[in-house]
Amino acid sequence: MPKIRVPEITAYFKSDVKTVWNVVTNNVDYKWRSDIMKIEVYPDGNHWLEYYNEKTYTKFTLVEKVENNKYVFDLENKMFIGHWTGYFSPTETGGTKVIFTENILIKNPIIRMMSHLFWDLEKIQKTYLADLKIKLQEDSNS
Repeated sequence: MPKIRVPEITAYFKSDVKTVWNVVTNNVDYKWRSDIMKIEVYPDGNHWLEYYNEKTYTKFTLVEKVENNKYVFDLENKMFIGHWTGYFSPTETGGTKVIFTENILIKNPIIRMMSHLFWDLEKIQKTYLADLKIKLQEDSNS
């Protein structure tokens, strides 16, 4: 099994790029996300913690932010380290195409092997996109 897991997902939205960008990159407005309990943003705005419950969190560090185009950050918690890249582009109809790619290295080799059975990264990505469509007031089937 590969050391690094690299799930990638592409999605299309009716909303324009600026609208999608503003929602995805706004770490203060997170209530629309069903996968997290809260986000704590550091004063510099380039680091934040996403909490999944009271004790479990992931630390994020901004790497690159090109407005309405590219959003990149590193992530780390007790179990894994990783890198996330999101590309945003306009569609011919005025909507948005996004491509989100994660590179996740699970630190413990035994857990890494078991993660393929018990940690569905693609499902996590699909949940995020479904929540995003709801936030954008778009039909989740579109």
